[in-house]
Amino acid sequence: MAQAAIGLGVVPHTRSPPSPSLGSITGRAIAVRSRRRARSSGRMSAVVAKFELPPLPYEMNALEPFMSKTTLEFHWGKHQRAYIDNLNKQISGTELESLKLEDIITKTYGGGNAQPSFNNAAQAWNHDFFFHSMTAKGGKAPSGDISGLINRDLGSYDNFVKEFKTAATTQFGSGWAWLSLKDGKLIVQKTANAVNPLVSGETPLLVLDVWEHAYYLDFQNRRPDYVETFLRELVNWDTVNARLETATAKL
Repeated sequence: MAQAAIGLGVVPHTRSPPSPSLGSITGRAIAVRSRRRARSSGRMSAVVAKFELPPLPYEMNALEPFMSKTTLEFHWGKHQRAYIDNLNKQISGTELESLKLEDIITKTYGGGNAQPSFNNAAQAWNHDFFFHSMTAKGGKAPSGDISGLINRDLGSYDNFVKEFKTAATTQFGSGWAWLSLKDGKLIVQKTANAVNPLVSGETPLLVLDVWEHAYYLDFQNRRPDYVETFLRELVNWDTVNARLETATAKL
């Protein structure tokens, strides 16, 4: 059966496909194996899906010396894989297994009273978004439309860097630092644990993972150095510009 990529998942065509969601421009979609479940009458029922670990958009050692192969082996190969495996177990046999990943996130958040599957769904999405926010020979000041918006909404690139560093280093415990669109303007925000801007209506453009497992093997407890390295050497501004183009096209 033909399949269409929508967001961070792939589902068979059961009706006209929706417009690509924000996640689809992270590069690669979180893949899903699809199957049909038969009703007792023998007729086929709704399509259900199983999420799979997506490949990285670069080789495992591509970000060295700024992010090591060992870090990615654990972060992508073990942590993200565990979120996806646990999500599949949690949604199996429920109404959630036929939904896109973004829809699972917003449906299970419950205004902060999250269902158990929220954490694994959001973490699967957040990690894919994070891995696609980086590239070899990235970082430094951006060009393109995002540069103009940063100057307009945040004052300057240097001021963006200051705000982003503050968000990333002051997030107590585990969480994320984001550059997002809210009501057509850029904002810097931080979220705890698995929470992301999708649940509050913002449109994320860039993210940094500040869970310790994202940086401890390379930086130990030096989170400020990790944040500085991300901004100076790893940010994929081409991807951010592509996300911005998709987001603004919907305004």
